[in-house]
Amino acid sequence: MFKVTPNPPDTDPTSPYESPDSKKLHEAADRALDYYLGSAADIQATPRKLCSMFIVNPELDTETLLAHACESLASANVMTMDLADHVEGPSRNTLLGIAQVIMLGELAVNRALDQID
Repeated sequence: MFKVTPNPPDTDPTSPYESPDSKKLHEAADRALDYYLGSAADIQATPRKLCSMFIVNPELDTETLLAHACESLASANVMTMDLADHVEGPSRNTLLGIAQVIMLGELAVNRALDQID
């Protein structure tokens, strides 16, 4: 059995604002969404609150921050390389690429540390 399908498929040309009732319905829906979700202007005007769950001590000096960043990058590199040892194919190549990007970041942080000394 063959089903006849128009090419291109028929679409409903009716606009959501075809009748005055549908326009009122859409306006009511927009008002309800603005009331419950807030408008884009309200969201953008809201000041951003910092989350204090994970905060870096603002009194730490640059050298200490860079040293911790370097250690974190070195750990991430080791974890990525270890994971790459257990994977094959394209996923392994992706992990090795991520490890290389981490290593480049570690080199940049080390260079910054050298410039501080």
